[in-house]
Amino acid sequence: MLKTGFVQQSCSDDKQQNIRKSLAGIADCAAQGAQLIVLQELHCGIYFCQAEDTRMFDLAEPIPGSETEIFSGAAKKHGVVLVTSLFEKRAPGLYHNTAVVFEKDGSIAGKYRKMHIPDDPAYYEKFYFTPGDLGFQPIKTSVGNLGVLVCWDQWYPEAARLMALAGADILIYPTAIGWESTDEPGEKERQHGAWFTIQRGHAVANGLPVVTVNRVGHEPDWSGVTGGIQFWGQSFVAGPQGEVLYQGSPDREENVVIDIDTQRTEDVRRIWPFFRDRRIDFYDGITKRYLD
Repeated sequence: MLKTGFVQQSCSDDKQQNIRKSLAGIADCAAQGAQLIVLQELHCGIYFCQAEDTRMFDLAEPIPGSETEIFSGAAKKHGVVLVTSLFEKRAPGLYHNTAVVFEKDGSIAGKYRKMHIPDDPAYYEKFYFTPGDLGFQPIKTSVGNLGVLVCWDQWYPEAARLMALAGADILIYPTAIGWESTDEPGEKERQHGAWFTIQRGHAVANGLPVVTVNRVGHEPDWSGVTGGIQFWGQSFVAGPQGEVLYQGSPDREENVVIDIDTQRTEDVRRIWPFFRDRRIDFYDGITKRYLD
């Protein structure tokens, strides 16, 4: 069993308070016996992509930098593998949405730069983030090979499949998603249902557990164009047949630890041998934008 913890939190424009919340959540999960702890997308600050504002680039930091030092210390203090999500300043004018994974001794086990970058109302990420260039490579740690992806990546079966083909033992999605203020109730229900279903589908298609950690609470749009985003929380863990092992609250902060049976991947893949039966000799079209 892999004891896996996650921290579902709300965030404000007080960066230090957000960091303290994350650190408290890490400590709580570690006290519950977690070996692996996952934080949500961009947990150190507000979800600043609601509007295009060059001042927001001041929130970014280099990797390694002061934020990595803080979370490196937390991983080492509690003896856990830790998945964080940071706004990376790579060079002047070059920024990434980057997940950094720390080993139990505080060293950086690896990082993943978000590959799929959305550009939608209230989610203007293309203004801020350069698409990742590290590919879909699991990060090797003492608790297994972590297939870390980030938020918008969770909609793409290709990303999950490539992580699985590269040997991932688990798929992990730090996330910041919710309802924009003008969404009507039916649309809200459809959006959340699709989000929940497709990620469970990644678990089924690849015979892997999935851990998705989403932020919670309302964050205003400081530009005043919209009423802000209500992040829907509901972080969840699914097993390799898509079975829901845990689903979090839609409106509360939570520090949760779940037992994940990593042996079940082998068991499930023996009865559902999707990897055996894939017709790789006929998949050339998948690398094209569209088959005209």
